[in-house]
Amino acid sequence: MDWTEIKIKVKSEDLEKASSISHMVVPYGIYIEDYTKLEEEVQQIAHINLIDKELLNKDRTHGFVHVYISPEKNPNEAVSFIKERFSGEKIENEIFISSCKIEDWINNWKKYFKPTAIGEKLLICPAWEEKFNPGNRRVLKIEPGLAFGTGTHETTRLCLELLESYVTKDSKVLDIGCGSGILSIAALLLGAKSAVGVDIDAVAVKTAVENASINKLENKFLGVCGNLTNEINDKFDIVVANIVADVLIKLNCDIKKFMKPNAVYIISGIIDIRETDLLEVLPKDLEVIKRKVQNNWVALVLKLKN
Repeated sequence: MDWTEIKIKVKSEDLEKASSISHMVVPYGIYIEDYTKLEEEVQQIAHINLIDKELLNKDRTHGFVHVYISPEKNPNEAVSFIKERFSGEKIENEIFISSCKIEDWINNWKKYFKPTAIGEKLLICPAWEEKFNPGNRRVLKIEPGLAFGTGTHETTRLCLELLESYVTKDSKVLDIGCGSGILSIAALLLGAKSAVGVDIDAVAVKTAVENASINKLENKFLGVCGNLTNEINDKFDIVVANIVADVLIKLNCDIKKFMKPNAVYIISGIIDIRETDLLEVLPKDLEVIKRKVQNNWVALVLKLKN
């Protein structure tokens, strides 16, 4: 069955806002094509000055948001939503629609996924990439497959940066909605004692286990498929959840049963317009101790009140 690709052309200065709106349609089946800082980013990541001529000739004044709609979804509904929201935000746009086989969707995005430095300690690197310079960073090899989590999205990046501040050698980590396993594996590379990744998607759990093996961390990682409250009975030093706001709101009511007394709870996947909704229903025994923002996305660190 063929997926539908919705390709949206917008001005470069509108890419961030356009991306946030598009994520409301499909939180994970999306990538951004942006060449405004091409030379700077290539130099930072690859430490080379040689860039393909085709890339150098790309339009720097515009970028593209690529949205992929699965066969069982209605692409016209997605287009209608995008057009309405873009119009409300006064974002000029052109929309192109085409079909693509699922094999193309899985593989085409790989050419845009390059080694990415995150925070002070990590380098996220595609499992198939062979030429890169890690410097003093710990290399996290990732093959996301059909699971969410390459480190390039703001929500994942925020979690990774926050984990650097809280992981210790004694940390037991619970990764809720683990996707590709990137947050669990990052925690282990940063020195955590162990990590458990739980996801309702069996494909995601399989991918996470495989990624732990790629990074030679299979003995410290446990992947669990199923509902969190049914499958997990332990308590942890760090709980991290990079999920959409509506799921976090439901999750927050039960989260303390998985937290040790001094545990931190790192949450992301919160678009800024939903932050207030989440905070208004936050349990009284949880308090926000840190807030971090990138573009329109918010991540929070919470602790149990003493």
